[in-house]
Amino acid sequence: MEQSEAVSFFYFQHLQNIQEENNHLSADCPVCKKQGREYAGRLVVYLQKAGFFYGYFRCLNRCAPGGFPLWFARFMGISLDDVPGYNPDREAFLPSIDYPLANINNEINLYHDRLNAEILAWFEKGGVGPAVLAEMKIGYNGRYLVYPYVQEDGNCYAARCVFPEREEDFFWHGDEHFFTDQHHIFNLQDIGRCEDGALFICQGEKNLLVLKQLGFPGVAVPDCHSLELLDPDRFALVHTIFLVMENNAEAVAAARSVAARIGYKARLFSWPAGLAKNYDLWQLACDKGNDFKTAVLAMIQASRAFSPFVSPQREYGAFFAQLALESGSSYEALKTGFPLFDQALDGVHGINVIGGAPKSGKSCFAIQIGTEMARRKVPVLYYDFENGRQKIYQRTLSRLSRMTTSAIKEGVTARVVSQPLEQARQDFQEMLASFRVVNDRKLNPEIMRRHIDFIRHETRSDYTVVVIDSLHKLPFKDFGEQRTGIDAWLRQLEAIRDELQVSFLIISELSRGSNDGYTDTPHMGMFKGSGNIEYSADNAMVLYPDWDPVDSMLHQQRQNKLWLVASREHAPGLIGRYGLDYPYWGFVEKVERDE
Repeated sequence: MEQSEAVSFFYFQHLQNIQEENNHLSADCPVCKKQGREYAGRLVVYLQKAGFFYGYFRCLNRCAPGGFPLWFARFMGISLDDVPGYNPDREAFLPSIDYPLANINNEINLYHDRLNAEILAWFEKGGVGPAVLAEMKIGYNGRYLVYPYVQEDGNCYAARCVFPEREEDFFWHGDEHFFTDQHHIFNLQDIGRCEDGALFICQGEKNLLVLKQLGFPGVAVPDCHSLELLDPDRFALVHTIFLVMENNAEAVAAARSVAARIGYKARLFSWPAGLAKNYDLWQLACDKGNDFKTAVLAMIQASRAFSPFVSPQREYGAFFAQLALESGSSYEALKTGFPLFDQALDGVHGINVIGGAPKSGKSCFAIQIGTEMARRKVPVLYYDFENGRQKIYQRTLSRLSRMTTSAIKEGVTARVVSQPLEQARQDFQEMLASFRVVNDRKLNPEIMRRHIDFIRHETRSDYTVVVIDSLHKLPFKDFGEQRTGIDAWLRQLEAIRDELQVSFLIISELSRGSNDGYTDTPHMGMFKGSGNIEYSADNAMVLYPDWDPVDSMLHQQRQNKLWLVASREHAPGLIGRYGLDYPYWGFVEKVERDE
């Protein structure tokens, strides 16, 4: 027998005076009879096979909360073995809570008795009638609505008191131990009643009330924060969960966060475009009136099972859109200006780490690459923790003007500025539109993301280059956490690279090798506190002085070798030789190469 037929047969066995209609059956309510009511209501069971609420029952008299077959069996004392699909081996969620002896049940009843005509009229605006308010034990303390947060043991220890027209005005009443987030589930007993069935999770108690008026089961949380802290294990035995949040970005993000933890069974309601911010089910009920149920049913049908994966169609489109970007001029512009470097690595793409001995010229090398790219209108963020903004600018202007920094200072104060300096000043000023130096010692990944957003917006560019000088001086909580901090930063830089189309040029220190020096054959283990560098870097390079630091050779004769020691896509080896362009704070790539 199919599951749907088995559920129908189960109810036929345990109900009397049954009448069948298209998608449901009705019968005398055994709960009303069990309670000795003079007028027994009719019990309705929904049997639409393709529906999410197949097998859900409720009494039209609201003599007891509705639920699915397992709840019906427990409530009526029927053996669970008779319930279709029952699995005796699965474990229900058991909260580890020691409930106190004292509760506020009597207070909740008194508050309910204080509901007056004005408050009833307020609820009636959303279509919520007295029967639902009585079922949910909603009360009024003379100023605030009182929403009782009944616990698994059936008692209430805390209630949330909310001003009707101003929801931000609220407070908690009762036992303060139940004011914490773990207890912030309104009507949580419906979770157990919906085993193997469907359940709503709403933001805000009044939004749940309008659904209860329609006969749907559900729970509510007071806000987004409480939603994100929901324990997904509570809903392990529920088959389908509808998440209905307010119409705002924070609520949507919270819903997606909890849906990712609940899994495929979560389905998100989406609001049509053009609705006001914070629009919710209560407002929908007020606007739609008698058509509210039709609107909710349409939203149920339009809901989609949550998936953390991008749809195949979007993935396909994103892949080819990225290919188009990588074949465009913006991607092609990510070149260093050093022909051998660009030939070896195809420019600056991904995470590029350059290590070098102290005073080997790493910063000058990075400044030259960064500023040359900025001169070609590539947006460059230079995070400097080594030299200071003024030195970076002076050295750049020296290289552009072919004048020493001292000559530049003299020329700036002179009445007549030389032609080379004037032209360099113009080039430098234009370059600054694409070049930003940041010395923020409180930098964190989130601030870096915002910086990237800003410069991309200002330059209208698809790509951004970020230079970090240096990796080991990025802000950490304290020096003792440097190794852990470097690894954490590298993980964040990987995410930024992939999400924001950012290329990194990162300067790293090297560890001393044999004889306490830096002359060993280049390899990945040379990077100081290497941690995840070998895994995170797309290209790892070492800049080696090809000269003796104690030798008295002329500055102009000094050369450095740049080695590619590891790469995801390119062959390791010597990239090229770079002669010091003294005294203009730059390097000149030598055409000749050796192996």
